[in-house]
Amino acid sequence: MLTLPEGIRGSADSRFAAPVRTFSRLFARYLRTGGALAVYLHGEPVVGIWTGTADAAGEIPWDADTAALSFSTTKGITSMVVHRLADRGLLDYDTPVAEYWPEFADGGKNSITVRDLLAHRAGLSDLRRVLDQPGDVLDHVLMEHRMAAATPDWTRGLPVYHAVTFGWLLGGLCRAVTGQGMADLFRTELADPLGLTGLHLGHPADGTTVAELVGPSLAATGTRLGKPLTAAAARIPVLGKAISSMHFPGGEEALRGPVPPLLSTENGAATGVFTADAIARVYAVIAGDGAFEGVQLLTPETARALDRSTRISPDPRRAFWHLGYHPLPTLGAPRGFGHLGLGGSGGWADPASGLAVGFVHNRLDLSLLPLDMSLLSVLLPTITRSAATPARPVRTARAA
Repeated sequence: MLTLPEGIRGSADSRFAAPVRTFSRLFARYLRTGGALAVYLHGEPVVGIWTGTADAAGEIPWDADTAALSFSTTKGITSMVVHRLADRGLLDYDTPVAEYWPEFADGGKNSITVRDLLAHRAGLSDLRRVLDQPGDVLDHVLMEHRMAAATPDWTRGLPVYHAVTFGWLLGGLCRAVTGQGMADLFRTELADPLGLTGLHLGHPADGTTVAELVGPSLAATGTRLGKPLTAAAARIPVLGKAISSMHFPGGEEALRGPVPPLLSTENGAATGVFTADAIARVYAVIAGDGAFEGVQLLTPETARALDRSTRISPDPRRAFWHLGYHPLPTLGAPRGFGHLGLGGSGGWADPASGLAVGFVHNRLDLSLLPLDMSLLSVLLPTITRSAATPARPVRTARAA
């Protein structure tokens, strides 16, 4: 095993010295908070490390069981719930959502399919069209009903990021099919079968330590300068759709405090609370042909379909998202797919090499959003190169 740098705890295979060093430097020089990285190779743990602290005061050490609010990393986990239901024949990707959720037929949505929801092509991304007041965002059942009654806008059929509404759309669909909310489905479909203790939607009820968000809690959109800029940008058709999919007046209040109000709701797009190891184990299912540690969570056919068409497509109707995931085209790690979250957390799998990765931290500075969203892309090249390094043979003593 590898001797870890000062301040880094856990363990790592000696082949993965480079990503461990990169992780250490990332936190020492840039993040300066707490976080964790987990890597599995062909179903075996090869990196499980963590560092820093889990609170703003810097008094609570991050440990192996510390979980973090991971924002849109949640979408990849929610998508896995959908794939579990599809795998058992409870859903079909190309069937209209309204066949499972009759209420959804309102507003001329009869033709929107399950695949459309997963690919962000439903034309239902705009929060301004469904929120009456900021507090509505914390009532996921109310918002599921609002999505069922909503009318698609001009982006129907185009891959426009459903940053927040993705969770309500798939939550309503899965509730209609199973009778369960998405938080329960995280447990029954994923956490229980895989034996996970660090996979939650909303604030954990089991006493799991949730890292406090550290850093500026107000986005640039909430500053004196940012508000008029946001209002102006919102009037530009394409840019406006991107902004209106995630920003709404008073939204920054949902991120304030040691226990942000956002954790009181179940939104499968944004309120996942995960350990790095739990994320990596879910993605190890994809990297392992649907199985992990002897548990066949998906059939091989379903797992392999997730890796199909996750590349950039010349057809704008099929670009980027595929069955809930997006590619992470990183220099040195061109293959693979997963989902990033606000601030830079993420999950990633490369079935071709058997790699699965989970990364979380608790720094949130929305003024550095473009830079932070590249954090996993900094780690992945060193991880893929390390995975390609042959394991050292185990030396045995010669017989006398």
